[in-house]
Amino acid sequence: MTKPLHLGQGPISLDDMIDVARHGRAVALTDAAREAMRVSEEWVSGLSAQMDRGEPTQAIYSINTGFGSLSGRQAFKTSAQARDLSRRLVVSNSAGVGRLFDEEVVRAAMLIRAASLTRGYSALRGEVVETILAMLERGVIPAVPEYGSLGASGDLIPLAHMALVMSRDEAGESEIDSGQAWYKGELMSGVAAMKAAGIERLVLGSKEGLALLNGTSFSTAQTALALADAETLLATAEVAAAMSIEALMGFGDAFIPELHEARGHAGQIECAANIRRLLEGSALIDGGIGKDPVRQPPQDAYSLRCVPQVLGPVRDTLKFVRGIVETEMNAATDNPLIFADRLPGRSLKALSGGNFHAEYVAFAADFLSIVVTEIGNIAERRLFRLNDGTLNRGLPDMLVASEHVGMDCGYMLPQYLAAALVSDCKTLAHPDSVDSIPTCSNQEDHVSMANNAGRHARQIVRNIENVVGIEVLMAAQALELRLAERKQGREALSAASRSVLEMLRASAATDGRSIDHLEKDKVLYPRMQAATELVHAGTVLAAARAATGG
Repeated sequence: MTKPLHLGQGPISLDDMIDVARHGRAVALTDAAREAMRVSEEWVSGLSAQMDRGEPTQAIYSINTGFGSLSGRQAFKTSAQARDLSRRLVVSNSAGVGRLFDEEVVRAAMLIRAASLTRGYSALRGEVVETILAMLERGVIPAVPEYGSLGASGDLIPLAHMALVMSRDEAGESEIDSGQAWYKGELMSGVAAMKAAGIERLVLGSKEGLALLNGTSFSTAQTALALADAETLLATAEVAAAMSIEALMGFGDAFIPELHEARGHAGQIECAANIRRLLEGSALIDGGIGKDPVRQPPQDAYSLRCVPQVLGPVRDTLKFVRGIVETEMNAATDNPLIFADRLPGRSLKALSGGNFHAEYVAFAADFLSIVVTEIGNIAERRLFRLNDGTLNRGLPDMLVASEHVGMDCGYMLPQYLAAALVSDCKTLAHPDSVDSIPTCSNQEDHVSMANNAGRHARQIVRNIENVVGIEVLMAAQALELRLAERKQGREALSAASRSVLEMLRASAATDGRSIDHLEKDKVLYPRMQAATELVHAGTVLAAARAATGG
């Protein structure tokens, strides 16, 4: 990526986030962003100066008070205490457990936090954001455990692990309390990582500790990454479905545009158009636009003919989720927010509210989990049908033409795996957003559980990438068996199916062997792993689009 992403020139998009999180795109801070941050930072600096002069200063949450249920106990008297408070908050909140988040999650969360802070309502110095951006640029990735956030008050614990690396006690460096970070493939202390990268750790000022911690950045990052992958997965699932429909000599009537326009849902209409394009030119499809079906009645099982009615709503839901995610990526989500040049008639420019409450993100992640599970649900039914000799219109049982029937299991077990994965998703897709456990002496008496929802969404997407990868493998096998049965060449296939089939057969499994036609049993996991990666990377989708121009 040669063109940096400039914070402060406009909202960042999902594509921007993917470029930074996965592809190392540089991020720069604009003068406009610095100016936006300066206004609220100067208001808080004025309060600090007032405190140091010994003048009476009203208690303002998180600036000269404690946090949560401790906020009303005592107001601190000096700016030194306020700075100490920021660092102590970071130290006390670094309490996560579990596996470490993937690097792409941490990078995405760092970008989202930086974008939120540049809105100008968080009262922190430009140097704080510039430190985050320097860490991104030079590859200092804080080690952040995946468990700890309730999704309100924001993602306190995960963000504290990030802030622990970039900040220090005013009394001096303390390696033991500097957290851990990855730098050039090595896990080391935060002190060591920042020193190796040539980045100075900061003494945080008044409110800066809470500004770094009190936001929805990790919940949003996970949901956004899951969404990006889900969008590719959905389009690839349409490709896999079309290949299965073609292999099973399905009916084209189910995808005629008038049928879908009669219902009127945009996602369904778009999905049906995609399936028609993917099947165009196939000699195996019966009926369709301008052509009566030969076999009667022209009805396939629901897992074939209802693809637009199932994947269409998935498409519409993912569009809705994208709107929420992209809004949240650019939202000011800490507390209190400072409106230093606004709120006429008030001397108190700090507003305590609840923008850290991640219910929007929790709902988005839950909706995503539900609809992606349905991608796998209907795909698994097609796998079952491809394997069953009583349902697959004359193909061999388990999609293997064995010399002695029963000698080879063929694709029997991949369908088992798909069933296990889909069942796992059905459990994971239980909405996290309907759960809440009160914390902080009942001050925080309703929380969103958005971090859990985001984690589950990412796992569900990965599960279903495996299921769709299996369908690509099995549909390719079935297409070759169907051509052999009918004594036809690949020219009988649609251009999209032919392109995907050729790409697949030219690809290598993870053990280095080719992903060839299965004539007898082989170890299958290396080819299934490779197929999943072809789905995840968008390679299957690219092959189909290269053939159709869509």
